[in-house]
Amino acid sequence: MIELLAPAGDLEKLKYAFHYGADAVYIGGKNFSLRANAKNFSLEEIAFAVSYAHERQKKVYVTVNIVLHNEDEEGLEEYLTKLSEIKVDAVIVSDIYIVKLIKEKKIPLEVHLSTQASVLNKYSALFYKKLGVKRIVLAREASKSDILDIKEHTGLDLECFIHGAMCTSFSGRCVLSNVTTNRDANRGGCAQICRWTFDLEDKKVFSMTSKDLNMIPYLKEMMEVGVNSFKVEGRMRGIYYIATVIQTYRKLIDKIQNNTLTEEEKDYYLKILNRCANRESTPQFFHTLPTEKEQYFLGREEVSNQDFLGLVLDYDKENQIVTLEQRNYFKIGDVVEFFGPNLETFTYEIHKIENENGETIEVANHPNMIVHLKVEKELEKFDMMRIKVFDKP
Repeated sequence: MIELLAPAGDLEKLKYAFHYGADAVYIGGKNFSLRANAKNFSLEEIAFAVSYAHERQKKVYVTVNIVLHNEDEEGLEEYLTKLSEIKVDAVIVSDIYIVKLIKEKKIPLEVHLSTQASVLNKYSALFYKKLGVKRIVLAREASKSDILDIKEHTGLDLECFIHGAMCTSFSGRCVLSNVTTNRDANRGGCAQICRWTFDLEDKKVFSMTSKDLNMIPYLKEMMEVGVNSFKVEGRMRGIYYIATVIQTYRKLIDKIQNNTLTEEEKDYYLKILNRCANRESTPQFFHTLPTEKEQYFLGREEVSNQDFLGLVLDYDKENQIVTLEQRNYFKIGDVVEFFGPNLETFTYEIHKIENENGETIEVANHPNMIVHLKVEKELEKFDMMRIKVFDKP
């Protein structure tokens, strides 16, 4: 079985990830995690998340992937013990001390090694295997031959990123943020200096930004070389991004395993993914080293995506009325589409919009306003409405 692993920055995103097809999520606690700007989870919220997941035969992994300084160790053992009592499915760890602490104190936690450890060879993987690590989250820079070699010589579960932001440096090795802003990238404070633009002569600008990762062309090959878990980056992303990316990869993985994926469908799904983020995406490292085509050097435009139009809150079957929470501007005459976890995506032309008071309006142009549309096809909570751009094959 190939696991589809989704990011979840809070409980709402966790629910959407599961409903749209994720087999597992990774989340961060309030401490010892590398996403300081995410909302992150209290212990009580982690307990709820695990219960919610297990009721649905899903899994929750908790990141404990901080690179420890001396003062960071306080409360660590107690925290790990509490996670084991909550019965999280695994912790994702980068610091060797934490791996050894779990083993020496016999804390009953499955340990996955974070990509921050930058494992790219079988020798490192075997070293961590001896420490008790059950899964390696390989460095984003791992090639096909690296993955195959590690799998053959270790037998470990391997987890690889398939979608999301890339690090300009080797993951876990960058100190640009530390030097430039005094924000420690390896303690959750990365200022993303690699995404800044720097002035050059002749009014030009320089950037060192990598384009985002997108592994659609190589999913089948990744399965064949032994990758067990396909990981999506993005604990800071919103629910529309999570829903779109997870549902797309869910469909791709299932169709590849059923040998039913066509080139037309692959092209369609690639277009959908490229619409839901504001940076271009491309395969990275798997078959060849990146070139200038996989990076931005002379600046770029990151246009805010306005495709997400509304969130389904309720559906009145008798009267065929959907209650929608507006997320972006739409009006009468717009051609849109609905998609959802249990819904075959369909096109819809907006003929009438009513506000909460039952008054007919021409446009929905107030953030989070509640509106009603008459839609003949049945919808469910968690379904979404977006701009229609591409025809489905």
